[in-house]
Amino acid sequence: MDIEMRIDPQDPHPPFDQLRRQLIEQIMNRDLPAGTKLPPVRGLAADLALAPNTVARAYRELEAEGYLITRGRGGTIVAPIAAVDDETRQRAADLVADYVTGMRGLGLGPDAILGEVRRAL
Repeated sequence: MDIEMRIDPQDPHPPFDQLRRQLIEQIMNRDLPAGTKLPPVRGLAADLALAPNTVARAYRELEAEGYLITRGRGGTIVAPIAAVDDETRQRAADLVADYVTGMRGLGLGPDAILGEVRRAL
């Protein structure tokens, strides 16, 4: 399967995060529906001119967040994700923005904020 991804060397986000964000967007937009088999780590890494560990990290994080399911030699597939309408998506985005603003107000950076979210999940 051809996945449309682009890593921008000028983007301030590291490549694994760019890949992670693009995959989330495609999963949530149903461009990558549940059950879609993703390319092997090494194949996608070669296609994007990235180190395999970079792609592996993105896949691991997406699996931990519930977007992907890894089946060892069976590959990595997109997990079933509940459909979200535009109003719900906007409400969720507003809640996240409020949460991040509050956490930053406590002096926490992105890694600490993500850590707290992961612990809560």
